[in-house]
Amino acid sequence: MRLLIPRSLSSRFNLRSSLILQFHTSQSNHTSKTSSPISFSGHQTPKTPNPDHEQLNQTTILETLACYDNDWKRAMEFFNWVESDYGFKHTTETYNRMIDILGKFFEYDIAWQLIDKMPERNHATFRVMFNRYASAHLVQEAFTTYNKLGEFNLKDETSFLNLVDALCEYKHVIEAQELCLGKESKDKNFIDNIASFQIGTKVYNMILRGWFKMRWWAKCREFWEQMDKDGISKDLYSYSIYMDVQSKSGKPWKAVKLYKEMKKKGIKLDVVAYNTVIQAIGVSEGVDVAVHLGREMLELGCEPNAVTYNIIIKLLCENGRVREAYQVLDKMSKRRCAPNVITYHCIFRCLEKPNEILSLLDRMIDSGVSPTLDTYVMLVRKFGRWGFLRPVFIVWQKMEDHGLSPNEFAYNALIDALVDKGMIDMARKYDEEMLAKGLSAKMRPELVKGDCDD
Repeated sequence: MRLLIPRSLSSRFNLRSSLILQFHTSQSNHTSKTSSPISFSGHQTPKTPNPDHEQLNQTTILETLACYDNDWKRAMEFFNWVESDYGFKHTTETYNRMIDILGKFFEYDIAWQLIDKMPERNHATFRVMFNRYASAHLVQEAFTTYNKLGEFNLKDETSFLNLVDALCEYKHVIEAQELCLGKESKDKNFIDNIASFQIGTKVYNMILRGWFKMRWWAKCREFWEQMDKDGISKDLYSYSIYMDVQSKSGKPWKAVKLYKEMKKKGIKLDVVAYNTVIQAIGVSEGVDVAVHLGREMLELGCEPNAVTYNIIIKLLCENGRVREAYQVLDKMSKRRCAPNVITYHCIFRCLEKPNEILSLLDRMIDSGVSPTLDTYVMLVRKFGRWGFLRPVFIVWQKMEDHGLSPNEFAYNALIDALVDKGMIDMARKYDEEMLAKGLSAKMRPELVKGDCDD
């Protein structure tokens, strides 16, 4: 029987769910015929695209791959299946997404096979590889990747900046600073062509942000001062980072002082800078002052974004003003600024009644905002702490219905809730299920003892 994606589905969410259902049905019906998940469908003859599949596009494929973010084998199976069974021609973006998932699970050899197979690579392709190597602390592999980019005509300043940014993002700022500013970097031959690139404000900002990511506040201050010594002009982004440093290091009043310094220098603030100072002033002087600054921002022609509203909502919730937080949530839609996952997370954290939380979860889904695994894990933990299993199972079922594959945090949250309520057999079932998926389970004496008794 031929399974089709219904034309009547009006949302990408339903289209994605339908596609996931068809994929799972296909896999269960053809288990014996299914190729290895790490094989590629290039040797197969793709079917001619069916007119009924015209709604199948890059966006749907990317959203579906995101559902398998924690299961690289299933993601690879889907990636091959949609090409062989639907005749979908993968784009550079869908290849990049699949490569990112493989990199997350250290499947670099398979990722490189995909890179060699894809018809066209771009800077984003290798930015993914830089990020995945840096996050796994494989710095030399990241350097080696850069050095071979000449094969793809992508060995340029953009790729160099992507490499530096990846190192700084994943706490290898020491290597990044040595690479860019170290006197011996050229002699060590970390990467080729470094002398041809301009090391200016942009690179300094990346390194400053790298120290910020490390939360090494003294180094942040030292590097901020070094920028002046090296004659580096500080721009809006420099100030935005350093305001965030001051705010996160427990000195929000210093962030406000920097904001005033920027205004004196005539630096026009963008929404990112305003968001940082609104957060700082909300902590140091109260939520009402933060709201006032938000109004000032509007009057000066700087339109708030979702982050701005999220900051205000979080400040209101932390001060117990939940009703006002809901009013801001309503205002976002009226101002055509769609709430996002973080918006709802801010409110979820302060709610204390299961029915209110489940109602907000339904509102979130109905509004088109797809809960993430973090959403479900947070709610399962919250209900589990309260000892409410019924809402735990409701949330778990919604997670599965929406095609999300639970990760180790989701399983551990559920198992903890079951153990706390004495449901050892069911807890053991989920413990075995997560182990079968290759996920790390917590050691629980209750479950070990149960195994011994059996």
